[in-house]
Amino acid sequence: MILTKCGYRCDLCLAYKGNIEKEDKRQILSDGWYKYFGFRIEPKDIMCEGCVSCDNPKLIDDNCPVRPCVISKDIKNCAYCGEYVCEKLLQRIVDYDEKINFDHSNIPGEDYENIVKPYESKKRLEEIRKRITRR
Repeated sequence: MILTKCGYRCDLCLAYKGNIEKEDKRQILSDGWYKYFGFRIEPKDIMCEGCVSCDNPKLIDDNCPVRPCVISKDIKNCAYCGEYVCEKLLQRIVDYDEKINFDHSNIPGEDYENIVKPYESKKRLEEIRKRITRR
């Protein structure tokens, strides 16, 4: 599992460079981001090395407020932050249950796997927080 600073899963993301090289599904991703999140990036412009991959990776979101914040605090991801959940994370966090309520519809299984699951960060970050607080 490759987890971003905000809790997304690169290894599941269709924009992740390694996944594009295996099977290019950027059109599906472009359409899905528009359908479920309200923004579109043209498929040819979709490619991300992941925010944990190197010092200056190619990212989908060069203006992400979370990555520089987590790096400046020298923590793995937002789950380890004393200010969890902050305004920066609120700009990126995804909660499947809230998405279902917002859309007033069910998300088909394939759409969930390709478009929602990689970014369903709230659930992941809260699971990590539970583990670290038990220590």
